[in-house]
Amino acid sequence: MKGAILVVNAGSSSLKFQVFTIEDSALIRKIRGQLDGIGVRPHLRATASDGAVILDRSYGPKEVPDLPAAIAETRSWLRTLEGLQLRAIGHRVVHGGPDFAAPVLIDDAILDRLAEYQDLAPLHQPNNLAPIRLAMQINPDVPQVACFDTAFHRDHPQVADRYAIPRAYYDEGVRRYGFHGLSYEYVAERLREIAPQAAAGRVIVAHLGSGASMCAIRAGRSVESTMGFTALDGLPMGTRPGQVDPGVVLYLISQRGMSADQVTDLFYRGSGLKGLSGISSDMRELLASDAPEAAFAIDHFAYRCGLNAGMLAAALGGLDAFVFTAGIGENSAPIRARIAQTLGWLGVEMDPKANAAGATLISTPASRVAVHVIPTDEELMIARHTLALIEPEGAPT
Repeated sequence: MKGAILVVNAGSSSLKFQVFTIEDSALIRKIRGQLDGIGVRPHLRATASDGAVILDRSYGPKEVPDLPAAIAETRSWLRTLEGLQLRAIGHRVVHGGPDFAAPVLIDDAILDRLAEYQDLAPLHQPNNLAPIRLAMQINPDVPQVACFDTAFHRDHPQVADRYAIPRAYYDEGVRRYGFHGLSYEYVAERLREIAPQAAAGRVIVAHLGSGASMCAIRAGRSVESTMGFTALDGLPMGTRPGQVDPGVVLYLISQRGMSADQVTDLFYRGSGLKGLSGISSDMRELLASDAPEAAFAIDHFAYRCGLNAGMLAAALGGLDAFVFTAGIGENSAPIRARIAQTLGWLGVEMDPKANAAGATLISTPASRVAVHVIPTDEELMIARHTLALIEPEGAPT
């Protein structure tokens, strides 16, 4: 195998990775894999670029009890790959704070700085940084690159990113950052290939998955996002509530006697679709359920998506295209249809057959707003950024 870039996306219960080879400054995806069910039912699976299964292995809970063990197990398997010459490792890091507006080569000082943002993304940041620390110990000579979910939104004007609180807090970094930026960056580039005229105009991209947000994009650049200081804001998500009046937090602390840790746990792990339904955080399970609580959670999700789309359309001054992406957006025709219904006033007209078939273009010819489904590829964006930093003279493709 030729010189390669390893892309790592670490979460609390899963470790996703991909291997790209570098061939004449081009990136060729060779392997994609995931070790999920960490600590419960660990399962490591890897496939080749043609979909052929390379590895499919299950473990006992005690064999892979936590993320460090998952990293070590994945590393052990990668070392068995013949001819793998690792040139660099690219990492998804959710929060770049006020200091990082672009991908960066990691050193000890930068790693310490990124650790300061762990409280702003407690579900993600600690897990994002864990494999970086381990790789620095094991392979200190291999360059590592951090790619930030906040970076794509950093060009917003202050009028969009400031909260209506004293300026001193903004200067300290309390501002609206926005997230899912690697996904939005990829979709914006892909839309230029699929529909260049729409990509040059006013676009809303809906990244709908376990984590969910929307982004207003004008001519390929982020204008506004539904997420803010943390990844709690905006749309309801699998276990996160989305937009909540700050007074609710004050009430929970002052009247209900909840601690900061208890409120954190409620908002990050016990709210959203899970909290609304009392059944599941998984949209697929809710769609399959006959329970009225499941139907209500779906109604709430679609309503809030439509409401936030109206806000973003206002920020853009109109709308030329709407794009669905991520797990729910790419795979759930019923949810796409529900959200499209709320956008009729903007000129959205859905083609039911195209939507059911999962076509790339799912709006009718008469629709004033083109509606697309574009699978996201955050790992490819990370690989591109990583290659650009280690080979600045060669443009990644």
